[in-house]
Order: sequence, then structure tokens, then C-alpha cells
Amino acid sequence: MDTLLLPFQFAFMQNAFYISMIVSVPTALLSCFLVMKGWALMGDAVSHAVLPGIVLAYIIGIPLIIGAFIAGMTCALATGYLSTNSRVKQDTVMGVVFSGMFGVGIVLYVSVETAMHLDHILFGNMLGVEPHELWTAGMISAGVGLILALKWKDWLLHSFDPAQARASGLWVNWLHYGLLAALSLTIVATLSAAGLILAIGLLIAPGAIAFLVVRKFSTMLWVSVIVCMASMLLGTYASFFLDSAPAPTIILVMTALFIAAFIRRQIITRQASMQRVDDAVNS
Repeated sequence: MDTLLLPFQFAFMQNAFYISMIVSVPTALLSCFLVMKGWALMGDAVSHAVLPGIVLAYIIGIPLIIGAFIAGMTCALATGYLSTNSRVKQDTVMGVVFSGMFGVGIVLYVSVETAMHLDHILFGNMLGVEPHELWTAGMISAGVGLILALKWKDWLLHSFDPAQARASGLWVNWLHYGLLAALSLTIVATLSAAGLILAIGLLIAPGAIAFLVVRKFSTMLWVSVIVCMASMLLGTYASFFLDSAPAPTIILVMTALFIAAFIRRQIITRQASMQRVDDAVNS
């Protein structure tokens, strides 16, 4: 028992557990909308595009989260403008914009003398989370989570049928860019936990797993939160004994859960198909 409780005795592990619980709520809720809307690449684009904002914020001397948020919104707005005013499809535009901004970030980083570790930005540093980062992530997560919880029906309608949402009197543009702003803020909150590269896993996997498990969107929301929080806590706990980085371990746990959910859904679908065949034969 002493060995099992050993991770909870260290302050750095306690902070890792805290940040896991904090960021799991907004990432899980957002993942449901990204999965239903088909915006997986948008999450990837914004998560990579914040790098130049972080480097420029470091050069100027302003908080890194401000630069990251501005860069994320710039990517989202640029993607929306280019896809609306050109014949190029949105996924292609997103690929061009996020790779270009990520390249700018890398060039800026290597050209500036800095004590900032790129590995921590790209892959996260959960074991080095400081109290002020917990407070920052907590405030962002609380704000994003509250807004998503209050307006989830509006965003759901906008995700399925923007024309119907507009006919119903909803402010479609506000919903569109509000979701992008929530996405950018959430990625900023996850910088310490998962970094830029692995943040996309937290923004997609929980919603994808919940989508395979349930069929009602309201249920999908809280199931994704449970899946995300459990995966992050389990991955962080397991990384202590495996002597591995927490963020990749968390993603591996989520991948295993996705595979299990996919296999379960395939079995249920096959059983239902066989039952329909038997009913048809017997009738």
C-alpha cells in the first residue's frame, strides 16, 4: 500500500494530478464539438500555430499565454478568411496556415537566445507545473467549461446545421468565432500539461471515445469528461512507475480506450446485424 500511495507524497506529482483534473474538463467538452463538427484538423492547426506567439511574447516580455492566444486566434481567423474567399477547401487552408505559422515559430526560436526549453513547449512539462500555472489553467478552464455548459445546445445546432441555426435567430458568426476562441484558450491552458503536439490528443480522443460509447449528445459530454479525467489521472499515475513522461503516457491510455471502444462498437453492431437477419429468417 505504501508503494501504491508513493506518487501522492511528492509535491510535483500532486501538481501534475491537479493540472490533469483542471484541463480535462474543457478539453473533453470541446472534443465533443470538434468531433461532431469535423474540426479535428482545426484543433491540430491552432495547437501548432501558437508557437510563434509564445516566442514573440518571450521576446517582448509579456505573459506567454497572451502571445499564444493571439497567435491561435490569428490562425483561426486567417483560416476562416482564406477558406471563405478562395476556392481552396478548408482542410487544405488549415494545413497551409498551421504549418507556415509553426515554421515561423521554429525559425524565431532558433534565432533568439533564450533559456526556454522547446521540449517543454512541444511536449509539456507536467512534473514542473508551478502554482501560478495551476491558477491560470484553472481560471481558463472554469470560464471555458462554464460557457460550453451553458451554450452547448446552440453550438450543437450550429455544428449540425448552420442554416437552421441562423434561421432560429442565433448569432452564427459569434458561435463560430466563440468556439475558435474557446479552442485557443483551452490550448493555452494545456500548454503546461500536454504541450503543443500532444494537446490535439486531448482535444479529439475523449469525444471520439464517447461518440463510440453513447448515442445522445448530452450524455456524450459528461462521458467524455469522465474518460478524459480518468485517462489523465491514470496516465500520470502510471508514468511515475514506468519512469516515462506523463503526457505521452496519457495519450497511450486514451488510444487504448479508443481501441477498446471501437472493438466494443463493432461487436455490438455485428450482434445487432445478426439479430436482424435471424428475425427476418424466422418471420
